[in-house]
Amino acid sequence: MSKQSKQLTETAPPKRKRGRPATGNDPMIAFRMPDELKAEIDAWAAAQDDKPPRSEAMRRLMKIGLAAGAGTAKVSTRAQPRRPAKRGVTGL
Repeated sequence: MSKQSKQLTETAPPKRKRGRPATGNDPMIAFRMPDELKAEIDAWAAAQDDKPPRSEAMRRLMKIGLAAGAGTAKVSTRAQPRRPAKRGVTGL
């Protein structure tokens, strides 16, 4: 076998990509959650037959809420509206 034909038959191993390997197809979304809400989600998950982890329980609860039409409901995210200033800004 000549050098040229040997070079054609032998291939280099594929190069590995740098960084952590992909863990899933969907992007991760992170947000802050009060402890009381986490406890409610955990309690709901514990009541399910298959005892899903918190992330799966959150996905299921969101789907249930959206299917029920909760996606169109307006929910206030603020505890109390801000009060207007008592004194106006003057002399600017």
